Amino acid sequence: MSQKTFQGKLSAFISIIKRSLNGEHHDFTAGSIRVSVVLLAIPMMLEMMMESVFALVDLYFVGHLEHSSFAIQTVGLTESVLTIIYSLAIGISMAATAVVARRIGEKNPEAAGKAGIQAIIIAFFINVFISIFGVVFATDILRIMGASDEAAIYGTTFVRIMMGGSLVIMLLFLINGIFRGAGNAAIAMKSLWVANLSNIVLCPVFINGFGPIPAFGLTGAAIATTIGRSIGVLYQAYHLFNGKHLLKITLAHFTPDWEQIKSLVGIAAPAVGQFVIASCSWIFLARLVAETGGDTGSAGYQTAIRLMMFFMLPAWGLSNAAATLVGQNLGANQVERAERSVLVTARFNAIYMGCVMVLSLLAAELLTTFFSNDPAVRAIGVKAIRILACGYIFYGIGMVMINAFNGAGDTKTPTWVNVFGFWCLQIPLGYFLAKTLGLGPVGVFIAIPVSETAITVAGVILFRRGRWKTVKV
Repeated sequence: MSQKTFQGKLSAFISIIKRSLNGEHHDFTAGSIRVSVVLLAIPMMLEMMMESVFALVDLYFVGHLEHSSFAIQTVGLTESVLTIIYSLAIGISMAATAVVARRIGEKNPEAAGKAGIQAIIIAFFINVFISIFGVVFATDILRIMGASDEAAIYGTTFVRIMMGGSLVIMLLFLINGIFRGAGNAAIAMKSLWVANLSNIVLCPVFINGFGPIPAFGLTGAAIATTIGRSIGVLYQAYHLFNGKHLLKITLAHFTPDWEQIKSLVGIAAPAVGQFVIASCSWIFLARLVAETGGDTGSAGYQTAIRLMMFFMLPAWGLSNAAATLVGQNLGANQVERAERSVLVTARFNAIYMGCVMVLSLLAAELLTTFFSNDPAVRAIGVKAIRILACGYIFYGIGMVMINAFNGAGDTKTPTWVNVFGFWCLQIPLGYFLAKTLGLGPVGVFIAIPVSETAITVAGVILFRRGRWKTVKV
């Protein structure tokens, strides 16, 4: 390749990156599939990376408190419980993404805007019950998750604030799902930037105190995170309603349309189910590690899981590109293009996760040292990171398959795949290895890549059968 040719290709790639970050309008039903994937994937990956930063920032600051093992355990266990809220949020956002993308593919931005607002109405209703439950039963939630009485009492206020602020968590996911469906991944990314920068600034202020603001310790992490997410939601709302983007929102859209709500719930329910299934499995595994490894084992595992999620959420963001491309191309009756988009995205994600696997295997000790000053916690974290990393390439491919189904509106297929992978394989295998064979936390670590690999194999087989191509939304 001549230098002139190389410079031309480099210039073209830089131009694509600039377009993706600026959020310029692009027709994803025509032109190069690779360009379409890159335009969507870059902001989506950065968006999901920013989402994972919330927990890592909290983990970093609370990991240096006096009762660091209690604090790390509380953050980790609370995040495990919050995955249920994440599941609801992702499930509803999946429905919103699928319907919005289909309407955009049909060149009907007003119907797309209406679908997004109806999804927000659903989110408001659901979170009334979640917030009340979390505030009232905060201590019991930590006890059920396997925390000692002392650790549960220590972390009660943290859980109350995080669960009480469930609405902003859900809106952050949901409104970003609406923007992704419309193909405007840059706004979704920037909202997470705004939220995370706010959290990074506010965390040390509320945890350690600053000027007239007293030191709240662990509770300060919850205050900072909730305020940061709220600022991100305000940023989203501004761009959703200012009329400058593809989505067209009117006051009439805020009137509940029960038929459309019913349709969205019909798509969202299996999507929520697939993530609740996964979340319940992760909660069970977290409790199993706490039972067999104690507070130290639990803290080490939670450190490894948070690091794993930091690397996996960008991969999930890349796989979201498949959901948008499938939805919009099916809406435009471009079925073959939808299928090829998934295969290209899967290839990109496998390459990314392969690089992450190598990094995790080589730098596990350095990564855990950054997040904990307890040698025992670090030792368990290193072991967990290296075992979990063995399945990273399969994770990457499996995510794309699952999101391809969801983008088509076929949320039932991934739900059954998750039942098989998590409840029929991961939980029984983790229990058998940890307790029956006496491997303790290591048995749990092994069960995770084994089950995720099985989920990927099942997803590829079902994708090739092609039922997702005939789903109507």
